[in-house]
Formats: sequence, structure tokens, C-alpha cells
Amino acid sequence: MGSDPVTGPGVPLPVEDEAPAEKERPKADPPEALPAAVIDNHTHLDAVGCADPDDVRQVMDRALAVGVTGVITVADDLESARWVARAATWHEAVYAAVALHPTRADTLDDAARAVLSELAGQERVVAIGETGLDYYWAAAPHEVQKEAFAWHVDLAKRVGKPLMIHDRNAHEDVLDILLAEGAPETVVFHCYSGDAAMAKVCADRGYLLSFAGPVSFKNSRDLHEAAQVVPADRILVETDAPFLTPHPQRGKRNESYALPYTVRAIAELRKTDLESFCNTVMANTIRTYALPHVQA
Repeated sequence: MGSDPVTGPGVPLPVEDEAPAEKERPKADPPEALPAAVIDNHTHLDAVGCADPDDVRQVMDRALAVGVTGVITVADDLESARWVARAATWHEAVYAAVALHPTRADTLDDAARAVLSELAGQERVVAIGETGLDYYWAAAPHEVQKEAFAWHVDLAKRVGKPLMIHDRNAHEDVLDILLAEGAPETVVFHCYSGDAAMAKVCADRGYLLSFAGPVSFKNSRDLHEAAQVVPADRILVETDAPFLTPHPQRGKRNESYALPYTVRAIAELRKTDLESFCNTVMANTIRTYALPHVQA
């Protein structure tokens, strides 16, 4: 369904590509504060460099200073799943999502299923993710990824929590599996990378699309069009920090405090008042994840 801007020419690649050099890159400059609060729908606090409650507090202090009043920190592997679940108890504005990344699908054995099932039931764990399919990397075989994805779909339905999807070069198969397995009530395409046609399909099915830094890149035309056509009640925002830093900080290390760059870019694309757009995505985030003690 069109080209994938996240893997297009000159566009930074996701987590696995940049990880070795992350600590060496300078951090993004802080943006102007937003006129209304938003929540970072997808970040990786462990990859940002957080190790303990004090690290998490410092990240949240920087985020709060620019209007980012909460984050969902997302697991990559089993160790990360355990960590994000703990980190979500260290700060009132931090929540977690747990799953095995599709490139780790071949590690989803019975023991891993038991751990993820237990973590998924915790109150501060608000989503099952990131799971899905990744056909860019020669990692877990495609059939193994599909089986793991189907298991995560079932887990999300069993615990009644949103499914947070990683979809890289696998649009058709992701959509087909959701249809075949029966999607959970709430589905979120993290770091949406499809085009406007796919965005319309997703919206028609009731899925939500979460946009990250690449939507702010000048050469991401498919993403620009997708961000313009997605209905207002289907849109979310994220950093995917420390990766995919938005323009004009591209090339620097991302963190939740940089989210306002992406929020402003989308509001401009949609020709929407910035404060109104912030209020819309905040209401969508609270509704999507049923976040306790948060008000729009």
C-alpha cells in the first residue's frame, strides 16, 4: 500500500539500526512548550538510558516542562518487559506496554508466555506491545513472527487491553492477521508507516494511528497525506525515543520532551489550531489506554 517512509531514502531507521551509537549522539534541543498537555504514546525509557527511579524522574521533569505530562514506556524483549513494568511504578505519569518485538518472536517459548501473561495483568501495564511483523530485518522467520503476533493478539483480548503494533514492510500481512484472528477492541499502529490509503482502511476498521518523528520529515509525503486523512478521533502521537528524532532536531538523540516538534508538525499538516489538536490527542490517549487518574 505505497512506499514506507520510515525505510525510505535518508530516513533514520528504528531501534535496532541506531542502538550502538545512541549514547554518543547529542540530545535534541528542548522545544517551545505546548499550549496544552499531551502524552507520549510510545517511548523506550530503558533505551533512553534510564536505570532507576531518579533517572525516570529526570526524564519526566524535562517532559513536563514542555507540556508532555505522561509517557508509555514500551518493551522490546523479555528483560525489557520486566523492566518497563517496574518503571511504571516509579512515577505517577509513567505507564508500560509489554510484549516481544517481532524480531524477537523466536524467543516466545512457554516461559516467556507465562511472564508476559502475568505482566499484562498489572494495573500500570496499559497495552500489549510492541508486537506485529517486521520483514525488514533477517531476524525471526516470517511464519514464527506470524504465530507470535497471533498469540499477542489473543493476549490483548484476554486481558482487555489495547494492542500496540509494530509494522515494518508487512502492511498486508498485519492487516490480514488482525482480520483472521479477530482484532482486540483497541488496536494502535505504533510509528505509523503506511500511506493514506492504508490509513483509511485502518480508520474504517476502528484502529488508531500513532505518528512519530518521521511525519515531520520533508520527504515523508505518504505520511503527510496519511496524517491529513486520519479522523481526529483516531490519531495519537509518540516519540519512539531515543530513535526517530523529529525535524529540526533530526540526527540528535530523541527523548519525550522532543514530542512537541512532532505535535506541531501534524497540527500544521492538518491545518488545525495547535491547542485544539493537543486536546484532541490527549483525549484520544486517555480513552485508548483507559489511563487512571488522568484528565483531558
